[in-house]
Amino acid sequence: MNLYKPSKLSTIILFVFALSIVSCSKKNNSSKTNDGILKIGNGSEPSSLDPHVATGVPEHNILLALFEGLITPDPKTLKPTPGMAQSWTVSKNLSVYTFKIRDDAKWSNEDPVTAFDFEYSWKRILTPALASEYSYMLYPIKNAEAYHKGKITSFDMVGAKALDAKTFKVILKGPTPYFLKMLAHYSTWPVHKPTIEKYGQFDDRANPWTRVGRMVNNGPFVLKEWSINKVLSVIPNPKYWNKNSVKLLGINFYPIDQGQTEERLFRSGKLHITSTVPNHKIKTYQDKKPDLIKIDPYLGNYFYRFNVNKKPFNDVRVRRALTLSIDRKSIIDNILKGGQLPALSIVPPNLSGYQSPKSFTENVMEAKKLLSEAGYPDGKNFPVTEILYNTNDSHKAVAVAIQQMWKKNLGINITLNNQEWKVYLDTTSRLDYQLSRGGWIGDYPDPNTFLDMWTSNSGINNTGWGNKKYDSLIAKAAVSSSASSRLKILQQAEAILIEELPILPIYFYTRIYLKAPTLKGWEPNILDNHPYQNVSLRNIKVKGSETTTN
Repeated sequence: MNLYKPSKLSTIILFVFALSIVSCSKKNNSSKTNDGILKIGNGSEPSSLDPHVATGVPEHNILLALFEGLITPDPKTLKPTPGMAQSWTVSKNLSVYTFKIRDDAKWSNEDPVTAFDFEYSWKRILTPALASEYSYMLYPIKNAEAYHKGKITSFDMVGAKALDAKTFKVILKGPTPYFLKMLAHYSTWPVHKPTIEKYGQFDDRANPWTRVGRMVNNGPFVLKEWSINKVLSVIPNPKYWNKNSVKLLGINFYPIDQGQTEERLFRSGKLHITSTVPNHKIKTYQDKKPDLIKIDPYLGNYFYRFNVNKKPFNDVRVRRALTLSIDRKSIIDNILKGGQLPALSIVPPNLSGYQSPKSFTENVMEAKKLLSEAGYPDGKNFPVTEILYNTNDSHKAVAVAIQQMWKKNLGINITLNNQEWKVYLDTTSRLDYQLSRGGWIGDYPDPNTFLDMWTSNSGINNTGWGNKKYDSLIAKAAVSSSASSRLKILQQAEAILIEELPILPIYFYTRIYLKAPTLKGWEPNILDNHPYQNVSLRNIKVKGSETTTN
């Protein structure tokens, strides 16, 4: 999932909003803190609540409350457990999955959830006109790629079929070890056909079916309020099959893109959990309030995209020179301060037994040599280059540090450009940039989630780069029947990425956040995935600490 934390306009609105609620909190700090409503700092205003259109972490946090797929992940281990499917069977060749939809699965309007809903939904995300960035996720399914690319026009040929109302059969191209785990991702979740088609075409990205009062969903909560740039609220869904497990009385998601604003609200008791922690306050919390700060392993990488269609980044020597001339450890130690790891490869280390092939090393002398060979000795005649990033203090700090490193090490001039999130997303997707900040959180715990996104047909690539051999290796790995062979094939693919560097890896994430002691069931896991039916709030007060009164 794209990890973006926007936006300029929302920052201004939320600053005023934050001041008002912090001011109120001074008068009555406990009046709204023990109401059973989980209050989450969500980083940004969601771009969409359509699970077939959304692409980001802030959207995922909300969609997790509103929808449920065939499986739901265990909050501790991420092991697939029954969701809309009460059970499933797998063929001996590990290529055919048959799911039994539970009898008590219902939509929020009381319609039954059926296997036909999943067939319809998977057809929708694979329909070319929808232009879903995540359509490639379903490519392990037989003929899914061919249907999405228009090579076949009948969805009956795709290996996703409702045999009857309660039986959904999926035929894969070959054994796909991460398939069940992939089903925890919102791109595979169902949508309600009558609602989609009541408000527009099923392949219209702008279909307004997700508005308050219109949405019909199947998850543990339903949409109550969506005040743009202020709050999005959900309340329990009385038709959810597992409604007795839901202990929260609601969830408020606040689109706050500034860490200092979030931290201020947390201290005043108006947030139970934040999306981040201001870098300069991490050590203070670790020293003085270690029970409130959490730094968890997090399956993600932070990088810059090169637009390889634009000079000078159409030259791999330039891309490599810029990649080799960054002091990643200095960025982590002096700016981020959250235990991140320098990214000298694409895939995070120690993931499902996978080890990246030989990676690059930081080498300023080699970088200077490459830049000179490309026609820019000591940075002479190098065009002024712009780093595009979405508005956020941390992104700016990293960009400034890299700007200074490139000036010092290579003699090149870099300018910075921050944009409001939706504008930034559009600019990046249109390839109207030179360098663009990116972040990616794994959609499932497997190296493939960091590699298949760079194929030529991926809707999330956004670099202009493509390599036929790379595409074929990713396709070959998807149908490999041998686990060890599959990992070796993925290593070959990553070696191509490291050689050609359409992206510039910077660091591997940790998940850094503030968490109130009253919040229970929020289990740390590498995907930061927290099914809300497992979460509760406990009424406690800790003397001398405002942050623990909610």
